[in-house]
Amino acid sequence: MKITDLRCAVIGRSPVVRIVTDEGVSGYAQAETWKPYLKPHILALREALIGEDPTLVERTMRKIRQRGGFKPWGSAVSVVEMALWDLAGKAAGLPVHRLLGGKVRDRVRVYNGSVRFPLAGHRPEDYADDLARMMASPEGFTIIKQPIGFHSPMKREVPDFTYGELGAGPFHGALDRGPVTERGLRHLVSCVAAMKEVAGDRIGLALDCGPGWMLGDAIRLVRMLEPYNLLWVEDLLSGDYTPWVDAGSYRELTRTSATPIHTGEQIYLRRNFKELIETNAVHVVGPDPADVGGLAELKWIAEHADLHGITMAPHGTANGLLGLGALIQVSATLPDNFIAFEYTTGDPPWWNEIVDGLPDPIVVNGMVEVPDRPGMGVELVPERARRYLAEGDEGFFD
Repeated sequence: MKITDLRCAVIGRSPVVRIVTDEGVSGYAQAETWKPYLKPHILALREALIGEDPTLVERTMRKIRQRGGFKPWGSAVSVVEMALWDLAGKAAGLPVHRLLGGKVRDRVRVYNGSVRFPLAGHRPEDYADDLARMMASPEGFTIIKQPIGFHSPMKREVPDFTYGELGAGPFHGALDRGPVTERGLRHLVSCVAAMKEVAGDRIGLALDCGPGWMLGDAIRLVRMLEPYNLLWVEDLLSGDYTPWVDAGSYRELTRTSATPIHTGEQIYLRRNFKELIETNAVHVVGPDPADVGGLAELKWIAEHADLHGITMAPHGTANGLLGLGALIQVSATLPDNFIAFEYTTGDPPWWNEIVDGLPDPIVVNGMVEVPDRPGMGVELVPERARRYLAEGDEGFFD
């Protein structure tokens, strides 16, 4: 089997890859909904892939892996890797989890990162109400992650939250940083206290806090949060769209914190997790398969983290339904340090109409069944998806 073409179409806002072969089998994968600009970066990999055997995933990936970088640029390579696994599974007539070593669990736990409701404001009662709505959602989530602080409008909407002047960057993930006031710290903690009053011990509550915190403020914050038994506090110092790791600062923070410290969604390749893991600089790592280099890369990181007593909670909030299939497959194979992966939904909602293979309902009591269909288990249906192709992409399914 040989690759004859690499195609990319933006369906909705998601770049979708199709790897075409000379035997009529295609592999598909989806990048984050927020990254339609990746199309030319993906297509730039085409010439390196033509003629390769797609079932030799690692050998094929060695030709393009050096063309990626920290989020968002690793996505172009990552989405090709996932399409290769989808194709290899279909060619073998096996689910991808069997090609990755086989599933060790029949159901995988998810945490809520994508089922959201508009916040009425940034007062403690607003956060309490929001958490109550998420807890009442039919998915029955057992873990909920709440954006707060620098990872939310709180940094601007709460008066005197910081001593600094926040920028107004035009891009998602613009890095706002600044020293936080005592008032800002106490306000954030009061919002957490209000959410825990609602949650009790019925769910695990995690916080997505940044990046943007100064180390000293982060240390003060995690100490103030200790009474609330949070599942983790994410991306305080670096993270979403930050093109570095900052393992040394994370290590200083983690040494002071009884609350688990989490980071990793922006990091590309296992090598860039090396210092975080081997120095126990964090308690939890959260690589995103659509940014880190793909499924095999994520599994290598999980295995290495397990050897060092670090737990695993993969990111994936905007990876779409093909990305959901990929997260299910790889999470089914991870070692016992796996907590849950970040649940992702169809965006726009009509994505639910153009794929097959997902259970209905998808999530039951916070868990998703692992499918045994060949490939990723979630299949894009050309007859239904064709009408959503943008101008210039009409030949994507031909």
